[in-house]
Amino acid sequence: MDEYVVLGFDALRIALPLSDVERVVRAVYVTPLPGAPAIVCGVANVQGRVVPVVDLRRRFRLPRREMALTDRLVIAHTAQRAVALVADSVSGVIEHAGPDRVDAEAILPGLEYVDGVVKLDDGLILIHDLERFLSLDEAEALDRAMAAAEER
Repeated sequence: MDEYVVLGFDALRIALPLSDVERVVRAVYVTPLPGAPAIVCGVANVQGRVVPVVDLRRRFRLPRREMALTDRLVIAHTAQRAVALVADSVSGVIEHAGPDRVDAEAILPGLEYVDGVVKLDDGLILIHDLERFLSLDEAEALDRAMAAAEER
């Protein structure tokens, strides 16, 4: 059984592997980060650690909205960095067995940051691949912006 944390964005639900998630915290003030890729809102201080804050609404081309006090930051990690992902809601952890999962390429070709789709009784959940959610250009721009911010 695989375990996933489910994030909500309007009617869209996205899952992250539980092993990639450190914790979920309430939304905090986000400081703008000049030079960061468009999907990066800025940076936040999360328990003394400065982490880039990523707006998944932008990645999935959902309508933009201001961050609300009820939003959650999902602190997750990739091989390169920790990130805070803005979510409208976090509904908890789901478990699922292999047959419930469909490879993303089979139904959504071209979405390189989606690893697969889980079919549940109440709808579909996209499995997000954090290792591929930033393009190479975006990752380099984020590294430069973070380095410049640390120099200030």
